[in-house]
Amino acid sequence: MSKLIIRSDERARTTTEWLDSAHSFSFGDHYDPTNTHHGVLLVQNEDVVAPGQGFDTHPHAETEIITWVLSGSLVHQDSEGNAGAIYPGLAQRMSAGRGILHSERNDHVESPDPVHVDPVHFVQMWVMPDEFGIDPGYEQLDIASELQPGRLVTVASGAPGHDSAIRIANRGATLSAARLTAGQQVVIPTSRFTHLFVTRGSGEVDGDLLSSSDALRAADFGGSTVRAITDAEVLIWSMDARLGE
Repeated sequence: MSKLIIRSDERARTTTEWLDSAHSFSFGDHYDPTNTHHGVLLVQNEDVVAPGQGFDTHPHAETEIITWVLSGSLVHQDSEGNAGAIYPGLAQRMSAGRGILHSERNDHVESPDPVHVDPVHFVQMWVMPDEFGIDPGYEQLDIASELQPGRLVTVASGAPGHDSAIRIANRGATLSAARLTAGQQVVIPTSRFTHLFVTRGSGEVDGDLLSSSDALRAADFGGSTVRAITDAEVLIWSMDARLGE
């Protein structure tokens, strides 16, 4: 077993007038050959986007993109005709497949009303698919009612026979989420590669204190618990392959 703690302030950042983006792995102009992925997780960006701003139409290919909103709402539109708002408690996945265009903006859900003044805070994760050249796709499901304190909920998975809110095109990758009140704990699933990210609050894993936006990366790990010190939320990737396998 190996384990590494990545602190929030150790991540590279991209900042503009409307964007604050913290990168868990190499991204854009921030390239580190020793930090390009973990398992099949290629990207994990924590973004805050100002109101009325966002990512205008741009292309993606051969990537499974999962977006998890922490606060506010993000309007998605793509070249396959999918459109809608992503908000806290909504599991959302876009399969770029052989090619897709999409935009993600912090616009008002109903209209371009100038009174929409709240930033949107979200985590976006990219996973390598098992096969290239598949059809682009989109899926979303509101799972807010399942996210009861103390439960580990399967958000996305490609594992055969593994129930999940949304499906991804990788048979060895599963994303789980848990919302915990202080003192509650959940068991971390066992897998070859684990990536645990604290979206808010603080918790403890095997004596290691993790605060908001800290991450734990591990190999051949699982069975330990993450215990909330304060009210907290965690995202856990459990992966059974690494890039290239």
